[in-house]
Amino acid sequence: MDNKRIWLSLAQMSGHEMKYIQEAFDTNWVAPLGPNVNEFERGLQKYLNQEFHNKHVVALNTGTAALHLGLLQLGIGTGDEVICQSFTFAATANVITYLGATPVFVDSEPDTWNISPELIEKAIQTRLEITGQSPKAIVYVNLYGMPAKIDELIEISKRYNVPLVEDAAESLGSEYRGQKCGTFGDFSAISFNGNKIITTSGGGALVCNSKEIAEKTLFYATQARENEAFYQHREIGYNYRMSNICAGIGRGQLLVLESFVEARKRNHKLYAQLFDNIRGITVHENPNSKFNSNFWLTTILVDSKKFGKTSDEIRLALEKENIESRPLWKPMHMQPVFKGFPAFVNGISQDLFSTGLCLPSGVGLSVPDIEKIVSVILQDYPPYGFNEYNRLKDLKVRVKPEVSTLFLNKKDK
Repeated sequence: MDNKRIWLSLAQMSGHEMKYIQEAFDTNWVAPLGPNVNEFERGLQKYLNQEFHNKHVVALNTGTAALHLGLLQLGIGTGDEVICQSFTFAATANVITYLGATPVFVDSEPDTWNISPELIEKAIQTRLEITGQSPKAIVYVNLYGMPAKIDELIEISKRYNVPLVEDAAESLGSEYRGQKCGTFGDFSAISFNGNKIITTSGGGALVCNSKEIAEKTLFYATQARENEAFYQHREIGYNYRMSNICAGIGRGQLLVLESFVEARKRNHKLYAQLFDNIRGITVHENPNSKFNSNFWLTTILVDSKKFGKTSDEIRLALEKENIESRPLWKPMHMQPVFKGFPAFVNGISQDLFSTGLCLPSGVGLSVPDIEKIVSVILQDYPPYGFNEYNRLKDLKVRVKPEVSTLFLNKKDK
């Protein structure tokens, strides 16, 4: 078998990026401003805005910076508490501490794996009883591209008058009730890191609800310099603006955004078909028709009693074949750095962490790549594995056109 490295989520170029990068060099626009930045913002804004939206986008150098500036503009500061999804990447929680505030971690619900609306209410009520103050914001994540239970989150936000911050770092191209993720929060943050749906090398964007708020975001992102002939500063600012070079990459990526989303979905569909009826392997799917994940990463849960291997044993077997995979996020309430912080848990995220695995999902994956990944996972799993794979290839068994000939359900044999 070909032993080339199969990466978890490798960036894929469209072929259009160099045109915009070259323009930046030819015109000496290489600083954190310029035509590429402006056009990238306009392109992303057009993609996100549908009939009834009026969102404004500010391109920044990371998704973390976007979350930071969103919370900053909600007035979060020292002594405040912010509800934060526990099952996520550390950046979601770190930005709360940047402002001197305390994250209050809330566990997941089982359908989307995202923040539990039921536990949010418990957290708000309990913190009100203990501190006399309601948390100042709710930060939720559309994890691995899967939208959260946004209807319930919006209802809680309105009822308790607590703003919503949407961490849409992984969910560009996902939809909830037909509306693009990245448009639901009082602020929404998107990431263009190298492993995301599209990339600007490194980069992010803050999605704002008005032109005025977007202008204030730009002010903070450019060191809070006042509009004077000299350098005048009345507030603390940050060096968070996206460069014109990186934005050039982004412009080229926007041209293929929709096709990249569809490629991730096709990868996911093939995985789901190949794992169909495999005891002990569960592929995470959209809970119902309201949810339309981009399936940034295809994720599985492994029941070791039924499958005969743990998720970590699968990870090690894949690595032995030069295939990158990764455990699901370790919850923030289990991280040493956040030991002792308030947490409202139900055990779901801990179970997901101990039994889950992220599979290679990049746009550049081929059908043979996915076949190899699945064959390694199912090796020694009767009646599947390499021997069965070779037998089926020899027989040239026909199956549905969109399905690989690697594995068949028993009823098909």
